[in-house]
Amino acid sequence: MTENTIELREVTHAYRTEAGPLPVLDDLSIKVPKNSFCAVVGPSGCGKSTLTRLVSGLMIPNEGQVWLSNHMVTSPRPTVGMAFQNPVLLEWRTILQNILLPLEIVKTKLSKDQQIERARSLLKLVGLDGFEDKRPSELSGGMRQRASLCRALIHKPEVLILDEPFGALDAFTREDLWCTMHDLRAEEPFTCLLITHDLRESVFLADQVIVLSGRPAHAQHILNVDIPAPRTLEDLYTPKAVEMLAVLREQIQIAQGRSDAASAPAAPAKPAHRGPIPGALG
Repeated sequence: MTENTIELREVTHAYRTEAGPLPVLDDLSIKVPKNSFCAVVGPSGCGKSTLTRLVSGLMIPNEGQVWLSNHMVTSPRPTVGMAFQNPVLLEWRTILQNILLPLEIVKTKLSKDQQIERARSLLKLVGLDGFEDKRPSELSGGMRQRASLCRALIHKPEVLILDEPFGALDAFTREDLWCTMHDLRAEEPFTCLLITHDLRESVFLADQVIVLSGRPAHAQHILNVDIPAPRTLEDLYTPKAVEMLAVLREQIQIAQGRSDAASAPAAPAKPAHRGPIPGALG
C-alpha cells in the first residue's frame, strides 16, 4: 500500500469578506505519495496559494481535513519547509547565517558544528560553495533563490512547499534551477508540493500534475508524468512531453471557461489517468 505524506480529504474553504463568504476550494481531495513531487496548476486566483497555507498548517479549512504523514494538521508544522517567489533573505545576515535561521526555531539534535557542516553541504550541492560569507545583495536573483532552497531544506523537512519560486527569474536561470531541484531530490529525499503557472516546469519537475478548476476549485484533472529519471531539458522536446503539455494546456482552457471537456485532446496513453485523487474530473 502506498504511503501518503500529504492528504487532503474533502476540503472546502471560503474567505470572509464584507460582501459575504468567498468560496475558494470546493470538496478538494488530494493524495501525494511519500518522496514524490506534485505540481499544482490552475487559473489565477483559483486557490493554489490557499492550498499551500492549508498544507503548512497556517490555515485550517472550513470543512474537511488535511493530513501530513498520518497526523491531522491543526497548527503550523515544523516538518514543513517553504520557499517562495521572493527569497526574503535577511541583508544583515550572511548567506550561511540565513540558511541556518530555521534551526534557531526548530528543535534539532545537531550540534552547532554539524549545523554549519550541513549548511555548507547544501550550498555546495546547489553550486554556492564559497559564497557562505556573502550578503544577499551580493548575489544574483538565481543565487538568492538557491540559498532560499537551502534554507527550506536545512532542517530536513518531510514536506517542501514551493510557491512559484522560479517565476521571477529569467528563462535560462529558471531552467538551471529546475536541474538543481532534480539534484536536490536525488541527495535529499522529500515530498514536494509545487505551485506554478509554468506548464513546462510542472512536466519537467513533477511526478504528477494536478489541474485545479476555476474558483471554487476542485481537482479537475491529474496527469501522471511518465518521464524516467534522470531527466534532462531535452526530455521536454520529446513527443511524449509535447503531448502531455497539450493535455495540460487544454485543461487550463477548460478551467478558465475558454473550452469544454468534449474538445479536450486525448490523454497520453500511459500517464493521464486520475490516479489517487478521488472524484477528480477527467
